[in-house]
Amino acid sequence: MSFPAARAGYDLGMAMATSFDLHEPRGGLSRAVFSSPHSGRCYPEHFIRRSRLDPLALRASEDAFVDELFGAAPEFGAPLISAVAPRAYVDLNRAPEELDPSVVEGVRATGLNPRIAAGLGVIPRVVAEGASIYSGKISRSEAADRLARLHAPYHDALARLMRRARALHAQAVLFDCHSMPSDALRAAPRIRGRRPEIVLGDRFGAAAADWAMAETQAAFEGAGFAVARNAPFAGGFITQRYGRPSQGWHAIQIEIDRSLYLDERRIEKRGDFAAIAQALRSVVARLCGREPLAAQLAAE
Repeated sequence: MSFPAARAGYDLGMAMATSFDLHEPRGGLSRAVFSSPHSGRCYPEHFIRRSRLDPLALRASEDAFVDELFGAAPEFGAPLISAVAPRAYVDLNRAPEELDPSVVEGVRATGLNPRIAAGLGVIPRVVAEGASIYSGKISRSEAADRLARLHAPYHDALARLMRRARALHAQAVLFDCHSMPSDALRAAPRIRGRRPEIVLGDRFGAAAADWAMAETQAAFEGAGFAVARNAPFAGGFITQRYGRPSQGWHAIQIEIDRSLYLDERRIEKRGDFAAIAQALRSVVARLCGREPLAAQLAAE
């Protein structure tokens, strides 16, 4: 599994040739599907020019390199779909109707929505720490264009992947992969004296069966990670939309502490990035129902 060199950092002023990246497995298909909706790092030139923020500040909401951390999924039979556009441009983990009247012209407020109120609608008003992206508003037609070109194709493809997995295995399990700022974990309850490194969200049982959550937690704990459930993150739009346990669709949000692998201020990989990716490789193998070669040999 490899990623093009241009995707290793971030692309400024680049046109988006595709709506998403999709890496399909070469062998037999697992019941698992992996999604990375916030790792997009292709920043359109017109967006950069319009923003009040410099390019580094715009990246504050990006789940940088999460697609690479879970890049082994196709080796073990699971597709990996990931965003191309950044979260600051369009948030694929929001419903398309979650439009912010403070950002998009002609949109009327329709009751209290805490995500929109926080500036984190489908077209975000702010990045992390509340820094405003725009000086004014964008047109309704531009917002609709972003949703049609980027949001809808991603979700159409993700739904197809889930239907295929369920058709083959009677169950499909979506792993929605994200990263969380280390500051978000300061007040999190300790796990056997350790701060959580992984937070799994299934919307408190609404989005996945107990067995799916238990197997996921065991996979991460088996690799040495401290794991919490549903606090401080229980899942977003993707978990809600694709988590239908009664229909054989299970969705679990995975949040990984950015400080494990990222220089959060510079948004650059830490020196131990490869070690974290290797640890996650064994997790991905278990989530796909496979074991890495080393584990197979050890068991013989």
